[in-house]
Amino acid sequence: LAARSTMANVNGRETDPQNGEPVLKRPRESVQPESSLRVPKEPQNKVTVVLGAQWGDEGKGKVVDLLAMDADIVCRCQGGNNAGHTVVVDSVEYDFHLLPSGVLSKKATSFIGNGVVIHLPGLFDEAEKNLQKGKGLQGWEERLKISDRAHIVFNFHQAVDGIQEQQRQQQEGTNLGTTKKGIGPAYSSKAARNGLRVCDLVSDFKVFAEKFRMLADHFLTMYPNLNVDVDQELEQLKGYAERLRPLVTDGVYFMHKALTGPNKKILVEGANAALLDIDFGTYPFVTSSNCTVGGVCTGLGVPPSYVGRVYGVVKAYTTRVGVGAFPTEQDNDVGELLQSRGREFGVTTGRKRRCGWLDLILVRYAHMVNGFSAIALTKLDILDTLPEIKVGVAYKVDGQPLPSFPANMDVLTRVSVEYETLPGWCCSTEAARSFEDLPPQAQKYIQFIENFLQVPVKWVGVGKSRESMIKLF
Repeated sequence: LAARSTMANVNGRETDPQNGEPVLKRPRESVQPESSLRVPKEPQNKVTVVLGAQWGDEGKGKVVDLLAMDADIVCRCQGGNNAGHTVVVDSVEYDFHLLPSGVLSKKATSFIGNGVVIHLPGLFDEAEKNLQKGKGLQGWEERLKISDRAHIVFNFHQAVDGIQEQQRQQQEGTNLGTTKKGIGPAYSSKAARNGLRVCDLVSDFKVFAEKFRMLADHFLTMYPNLNVDVDQELEQLKGYAERLRPLVTDGVYFMHKALTGPNKKILVEGANAALLDIDFGTYPFVTSSNCTVGGVCTGLGVPPSYVGRVYGVVKAYTTRVGVGAFPTEQDNDVGELLQSRGREFGVTTGRKRRCGWLDLILVRYAHMVNGFSAIALTKLDILDTLPEIKVGVAYKVDGQPLPSFPANMDVLTRVSVEYETLPGWCCSTEAARSFEDLPPQAQKYIQFIENFLQVPVKWVGVGKSRESMIKLF
């Protein structure tokens, strides 16, 4: 062993004892200083993310619109036209489903990432309808980029969505309450690896048409009563391909340039919300994508180190569209008051939203998953007329406290909620433009939320307009 561990000296040069080859020694003076490549670099540009922290409809569009005013790029990373954002600019109310809310900003580029599933008729119809409302959307095609890796929602996906809901109702006596926009079936095609992407549509159309027919046949085999006019839809898609082609880009390269190039403000708006996430939401009453912070990385091709501030949008009370457990729901006068004062109707479906007290156990769970940097608290003004306000602060099942938010929906439907009762302020907050302008009881409500979550509230919404978002710091 000693012999093997020593070097033999041959003609004044050390040799390796195993093969007799000379060992090359670099002269001490030629050693280079540590390469700059070995010094960790901080990302040049980080993305700012806006996410829903409840069951959606929290007012994300308003927060995005506020931040988009000085953003260079505004991105959508997941979901489809099942999402709905309402933005009011110059007294004009715009409704967005597929287009990023930031498309109203004339100086920003809007980007639809690979994680989004796109129904092309829905995209172009949405643009046309918003163009008729006001000047905000003029020139939108010059400002929009679409990832070539995004999957396409076809008309038969939407038809299948409706059939599946009908089957669930017949077989189980309940449905999932989907928007019937084809989102679930499109993500199913993606996971089954027979889906079609934007890059397929804008490439060789003959090859695309063959794959489209195979996909349509696949669904016809599963659902014989499905009404599919393959030729008509192909003709329609051929027309959309020409309109789409100038908008399509390599999304990974687009984001890489944006992240590593000159200084840029990049904003990501999440669709849906934490409790609708396919992994972390109230399964199975969820959407089909990851609408928590991980969806930003996979839906845009953004490395985790480039994720900067993550803002959670929280409504000052809780709402939910469709079916599923809702521990703090108020099926009474309070719920009706919140529903009517808050004009709680779904942007996408028009369905009346169920309403209840703010559930901080649920929001704390959303914070665990997303790691919120700060909170945007919206629609505080809806609580203006209430003499007292309750906040859910703990869950119990069969008299025993639950240490965490339950995964099992049967458990969630049985929880009893412990409330903290806070005094109302019984006056209008709509004219407030600073924290100090708010009534003391409203200030205490905000501080209670901050203390419970251990997350600061950065904005408070007290009305519909952009100006009604009070910035606290």
